[in-house]
Amino acid sequence: MQSVKERILELKKQKNAVILAHNYTTPEVQDIADSVGDSLGLSQKAAATDADIIVFCGVSFMGETAKILSPKKKVLLPEPEAKCAMASMCSADQIRQAKQKYPDATVVAYVNTTAETKTAVDYCCTSANALNVVNQIPNNQILFVPDINLGRYVKEESGKDVILWSGFCPIHQCVTLRQVEELKKAHPDAEITAHPECRLEVLKVADFIGSTEAILKHCIASEKKEFIVLTESGMGHRLEAACPDKKFYFTNQSICTTMKMISLESVLDCLENETGEVILDDEVVKDAYTPVKRMTDILG
Repeated sequence: MQSVKERILELKKQKNAVILAHNYTTPEVQDIADSVGDSLGLSQKAAATDADIIVFCGVSFMGETAKILSPKKKVLLPEPEAKCAMASMCSADQIRQAKQKYPDATVVAYVNTTAETKTAVDYCCTSANALNVVNQIPNNQILFVPDINLGRYVKEESGKDVILWSGFCPIHQCVTLRQVEELKKAHPDAEITAHPECRLEVLKVADFIGSTEAILKHCIASEKKEFIVLTESGMGHRLEAACPDKKFYFTNQSICTTMKMISLESVLDCLENETGEVILDDEVVKDAYTPVKRMTDILG
C-alpha cells in the first residue's frame, strides 16, 4: 500500500503539478515540496515553471499571489481556511478611506495582503525589499500597510514621513524584549537574528535583521555556531538542514498554528480532488498585479 507521501509524489507527476511550501509549514510538508521559501519568491518560481497546477502550502493570500503571477495556472490551497491574521487587518475599502485622509501619500503594501487589498495600493513590497522600495519612491510621504512593525522599521531607516497602519503579525508581535534577553542569557554566544515584523525594541537588540531568506543566507555564511532566531519556528527545519553543525534557538511562542494546519493528508486531498482552488476575477488579477509589477520595475 502506498504511503501518503508516495501518493502525493505520484499525483504530482501525473498532473504536472508543482508543490510550494512556506518556511513556516511543518517539516514533513516542507520535505515533499519542490520549493520552500517565502511567499513572493515561491510564487515567482512557480510562474517560471511549466506546471499546470500549483499546490501552495501556505496561507490564503499566498495562493492569491501565486494566482496573480500565474493567472493561467490552476492554484490550489490544501487548507483554504488557513488565513493570515495580518492580511485581514487591512481591506481595500479601508485603504480607499485612508487615501482621502492622506491624498498626497503613496500607498505601499506589504505582500502579506489579500488580492483585493492589493488592487487599492500603489506599490507592493516584501520584508526583504521594503526599505529599498520606499527609498526608491520619489514621494516623501508613504502610507505603509498593514504591518506596523515593518512600517516602523522602514520609517526609522528611511527617515521618510511613513504613516503607520495598526496591523501586525501575531507571531512576531508576541516576541518580547524580555524573551530575547532570557534567550541571550541562556545562550550568551548566540547571535541574534530577527525578522523585521518584530517590534522595534526587539529589532534594536538584533545583530542581524532580515527576511527569512536573508536570515538563512546569513546563518549559512556566518562563522558563528549559535543563533537566536526571532521568527516563526518552522524556519528551524531549513536552518538545521542547511547548517547541521550549528544550533538555533526560538522563543516558545513562535508558532503559527494557521500555517501548521497544512498536513500531508490535506496536500494529498487537494491534489487528488483538486480542491481549494483560488478563484479571482480577471479585473482583480489585473489590478493587483500592477503594484507587484511596480515593485519589480522600481528595483530593476
